[in-house]
Amino acid sequence: MAKYEHDQQAEELAEKVVAINRVSKTVKGGRIMKFSALVVVGDGKGTVGFGMGKSNEVPDAIRKGIEDAKKNLHKIALKGTTIPHEITGKFGAGAVLMRPAPEGTGVIAGGPVRAVIEMAGIKNIRTKSLRSNNPCNVVRATMAGLTALRTAEEVAAIRGKSVKEL
Repeated sequence: MAKYEHDQQAEELAEKVVAINRVSKTVKGGRIMKFSALVVVGDGKGTVGFGMGKSNEVPDAIRKGIEDAKKNLHKIALKGTTIPHEITGKFGAGAVLMRPAPEGTGVIAGGPVRAVIEMAGIKNIRTKSLRSNNPCNVVRATMAGLTALRTAEEVAAIRGKSVKEL
């Protein structure tokens, strides 16, 4: 779950806008409308992050979201083109079930989950979004699951054993 150094490869990151929402604040003179953007960035090699930005204009909100996402990059444990093991990521009311899939399966995922998975560079995975369909909570749940993944080598090192002993 180590944070990724965002200075060295900031220019190689691809970004994807997951959701744009119009939000309003009621004040004495009426309503003030602003835009909120949820953005996912990644290098396609196991590094992914997400961020939110809010502004009066959509492009500014997206730009702020990208800047926030670049500050929250995480390295994901991969096993070839899929994930090492099955996991359920949870955040708030959102829960996302992720299962490794054999070569040729492709990315079986819906909207917000697909954005995170593709930016991370995972090519074969099966996912199911459980409970909430709020894009922000689904993205956070997906990220919680992906950052909790551990490879067999990491588990063996923690236990002080070899991979074959596991």
